[in-house]
Amino acid sequence: MAAYELDSIDRSLLNHLQDDSRQTNATLADKVGLSPSATLRRVKALEEAGVIQRYVTLVNREQIERATTVFVEVSLASQSEPDLDAFEAAVVECPEVMSCHLMAGNADYLVQVACADVEDYERIHRTYIAQMPGVARIRSSFALRAVCQRTGFDL
Repeated sequence: MAAYELDSIDRSLLNHLQDDSRQTNATLADKVGLSPSATLRRVKALEEAGVIQRYVTLVNREQIERATTVFVEVSLASQSEPDLDAFEAAVVECPEVMSCHLMAGNADYLVQVACADVEDYERIHRTYIAQMPGVARIRSSFALRAVCQRTGFDL
C-alpha cells in the first residue's frame, strides 16, 4: 500500500489535531489558514484515506491506578504459524496489555503491560501471561519512569 501524499497543509492539520483533536473545525481552519469548509474536506479526506485512524482520549495512568509499566519479553516453544496465531489471539484478550510486538532477536514478543504495582503484575503474570499458549520463557522488566513518551508524530 502506497503512502498517502501529504502536503504542507495536511501536515499542519495533522500536527494541530495531534495536539488537540477536540478543537472546533473553525479553530483548526484559523490555525492552518483555510476556510472551515476546506478544512473539513481535508480532514475527511485524511480520515477516508486512513491517515487518521481514530480519535482517542489520553487517560492519566496514575489517576486510574495503572502507573506501573512492565515490559515483558516472551519466547514461545515454537514459532510455527498456528503457535504464533494462538499466542497473539490470547495476548489481545488481556486488558492490561497496552502493546504487543512480534520481535526479531532474543525474544519472540515484547509486551507492554500497565498495572497498579508489583502485586498487580504478579496477578497478570499468573492469570494471563503464564497461561498463554506456547509460552516457554518470560522475562519481565519494570520501568522506573518514562523519560520520553510520545503520542504524536512530528510532521
